[in-house]
Amino acid sequence: MEHDGSGQHISKKKKHFPVNPLLREYLVYYGREISLPVKYDDLLHFNASVPVYDRNEKDTLWETALYSQSDVEMIHEGLKQIYSILKTEGDSSVHRHLHVDRVDYCTFGNSHPFRIRIVNNFNDNYDYFYIKRADASRIYGLELEHILSPARINYFSDTTTLVEEHIAGIPGDQFIQTYLSNPEFNKVRIAKELVKFNERCFVRLLGDMRSYNYVFDITPDFEEVQFRIRAIDFDQQSYEGRMNLYRPQFFKENYPLILLVQELLSTDNIEQYRQEERALIVRRMRAAGKQLNALLDNMTNDTISLPEKVEQLKNELAVFYNDEGFRACGSMGEIVRRSLDNLSTG
Repeated sequence: MEHDGSGQHISKKKKHFPVNPLLREYLVYYGREISLPVKYDDLLHFNASVPVYDRNEKDTLWETALYSQSDVEMIHEGLKQIYSILKTEGDSSVHRHLHVDRVDYCTFGNSHPFRIRIVNNFNDNYDYFYIKRADASRIYGLELEHILSPARINYFSDTTTLVEEHIAGIPGDQFIQTYLSNPEFNKVRIAKELVKFNERCFVRLLGDMRSYNYVFDITPDFEEVQFRIRAIDFDQQSYEGRMNLYRPQFFKENYPLILLVQELLSTDNIEQYRQEERALIVRRMRAAGKQLNALLDNMTNDTISLPEKVEQLKNELAVFYNDEGFRACGSMGEIVRRSLDNLSTG
């Protein structure tokens, strides 16, 4: 697995793409579009905020939003209803036992999401979910993750608002810093999972998988610990023009993991794991059938990137795959479809 050590350059300000009527119809048909009691814009009406620090007193770049007394009851009740929609299909008897502990606002990045911390009054157990501006490219990213990855994604939209379930795991940057040296972990399994994750991102063109945009899901097995890497940021679905921005192996933040692959896996090992992951994705594509085709049809006729980025990416992929069919693609959706087609023919 290659790594040039030079890092990559992500667009500083990604363009926001609204949800068009065809994508909205798709979301309604597949049960993703519902009426929400609180919208993203409602949460913007906070009067003040205070910084959120981690356990080491480091600024997290999140701020807790403070609302007026007249707004807070309505907002908190609506947020509890949204949580029950995510968890129990809206069973209101559940959210009676909950309270909203914090509403945090993210001050960095493109999407400026809200993170809701919700607590069970019976046992003080807590959970999170997120409210964001609905963005078409992000929705395509969520759907492709739901269909093509080993995981399932729980989210809903309501016109300009997107609600997402929290994806649990150890953030990649923290895993690299704190857990990678754990002598009880089988490093070969970590390296194998990076190869498979790298392949998943590349074939479905999910970009910007720097270490803080994915998490490690660690599962104890009867002999050893199993690892799975899960993306948690889908804003860069099929947006950038440079091919290597869709390959986690080329980000400097992931270099310690790349070193593991280079040290522990042979070329044959890497190719084996790549082909295993590609075969699994093909099976998921066949199982999704109608839904995947409907999604790609919408994506093909939608605008989720800039013309110059589409032009650059299709030409780079044409060279990489030795497939001139990429050059005929007119949108990012067509490029994704062509990339997925290469799984079964490559």
